[in-house]
Amino acid sequence: MHTTISAKLINITFAALVGSALLFGANAAHAANSIVARVSLSQQVMEVSVDGRPTFAWKVSTGDRAHVTPTGSFKPTRMHEMWYSKKYDNAPMPHSVFFSGGYAVHATYAIKRLGQPASHGCVRLHPDNAADFYQLVETFGPANTSIVIVK
Repeated sequence: MHTTISAKLINITFAALVGSALLFGANAAHAANSIVARVSLSQQVMEVSVDGRPTFAWKVSTGDRAHVTPTGSFKPTRMHEMWYSKKYDNAPMPHSVFFSGGYAVHATYAIKRLGQPASHGCVRLHPDNAADFYQLVETFGPANTSIVIVK
C-alpha cells in the first residue's frame, strides 16, 4: 500500500513539474502532445505517458458486446467535472473528458467491473484515477493530450 501511494505521489509530482515547464515556456516545443492515454480494448487497461514517459497504468471498462468503444486517435473536445448522461437515464459521469461525440473517459462507481467490458462505449476509470486523468488534461490542455484507443 505504502509503495503504491509513494509511486502515485512521485508520478503526480513529475507530471506537475512537466506541467509547470509548459506554463512557463521551458521546452514548450518538446512538450507538445505531452500526454498520451493509450486504451487497450483487449487488455482493458489505460496507460498514460507524460512527455513520452510511462506514468500511470489503470484498469478500465470499455464498451460491452452491445456497445462499441470507437478506436482511433482523438483529442479531448470538452471536459466536465460532473456530467449526467442525457442518453442513459441521467447516469453520473464524474470527471468526464469527452473525445468523440458522446464518448468520454470518466469515473465509474462500478469499480468491481473494472478490467472487463461493461460500459455503453465510454472508457470508465476508478474515481481516483479519473480525477487524476482529468487534472492532467486540465493542466496540460486538451491540445497537448491524445487519447488513443486500440483493439
